Amino acid sequence: MQSPTLIDSFGRAITYARLSVTDRCDLRCVYCMAEDMTFLPRTEVLSIEELTLLGETLCELGVTKLRITGGEPLIRGGIIKLMQNLGQLPLLQELCLTTNGTHLAQYAQALKDAGVDRINISLDSLNPERFRELTRFGDVQQVLAGIKAAQQVGFKHIKLNCVALKHYNADEAPDLVSFALDEGLDISFIEEMPLGRINSHGREAEFISSADLRNKIGARFDLHAIAHNSGGPARYWQVNNNTSRIGFISPHSENFCSSCNRIRVTATGKLILCLGQENSADLRAAIREHEFPEVALRNTLLNAIVYKPEKHDFDLQNETQILRFMNATGG
Repeated sequence: MQSPTLIDSFGRAITYARLSVTDRCDLRCVYCMAEDMTFLPRTEVLSIEELTLLGETLCELGVTKLRITGGEPLIRGGIIKLMQNLGQLPLLQELCLTTNGTHLAQYAQALKDAGVDRINISLDSLNPERFRELTRFGDVQQVLAGIKAAQQVGFKHIKLNCVALKHYNADEAPDLVSFALDEGLDISFIEEMPLGRINSHGREAEFISSADLRNKIGARFDLHAIAHNSGGPARYWQVNNNTSRIGFISPHSENFCSSCNRIRVTATGKLILCLGQENSADLRAAIREHEFPEVALRNTLLNAIVYKPEKHDFDLQNETQILRFMNATGG
């Protein structure tokens, strides 16, 4: 196996990249963006060919896992072609997708055929009214249909993602776990990250720690920790006699920076070296402004990785230190 080439100044090998293909979304989740959004001009967004080149170069530099994100990636024109291109990369071990699920029923078979290995589906509530409140105008039945379609076409690795908010949906955590167990799905609960200025709620007031969520879930289910590592930041538990994994992503309460193996690239080609810091590099310029874009892109990545910070500095009392919304960062 090829030795990783993207190694930061703290000795961490970067093997996992999240590529955003659009900042646009058909939902307006309260923790992700404002209700009234201005999206990027399409000329500023990386093309399918540029995203393919980026994926290929990252794999040549030691990345073995690519996750395609948004905004909502399934509303991006050419998304299946991109997945087909990435699915053929010989050095790539895992091709993943994160989606809100609203278009998954339409694309599940094509994604499976393109070589997608894993799908993460956002599901913050099973209650139709609460789901609509959290997403501002979403229909949970579309998401449930998408989950069912992914199961029917044969995806073996489907995980639900729930951003937990104390007064919005934390009380529903045991019900979401019950749904995941019944359907044979994994599920992860995520502490809200303070990205972008929002006015729907106060982030400190809505914060609930992973430990508190585990206590809520543990009141109904017998949880025990397991050593499973999905290549991401989640720590996992299981319920006795059930194969579904229950993960907790805890950027505030259980910092995971020492083992960070991840980078993100926005839809405009901005390399984000840390979710909670502003260190970045312009990969779009490397691709578009040089005679030999493959060389320029490789060199930009190698030069930038040494500036990856040691850790993030999320501070719920200082909510707007990172002004970019999650949809602009890449979910």
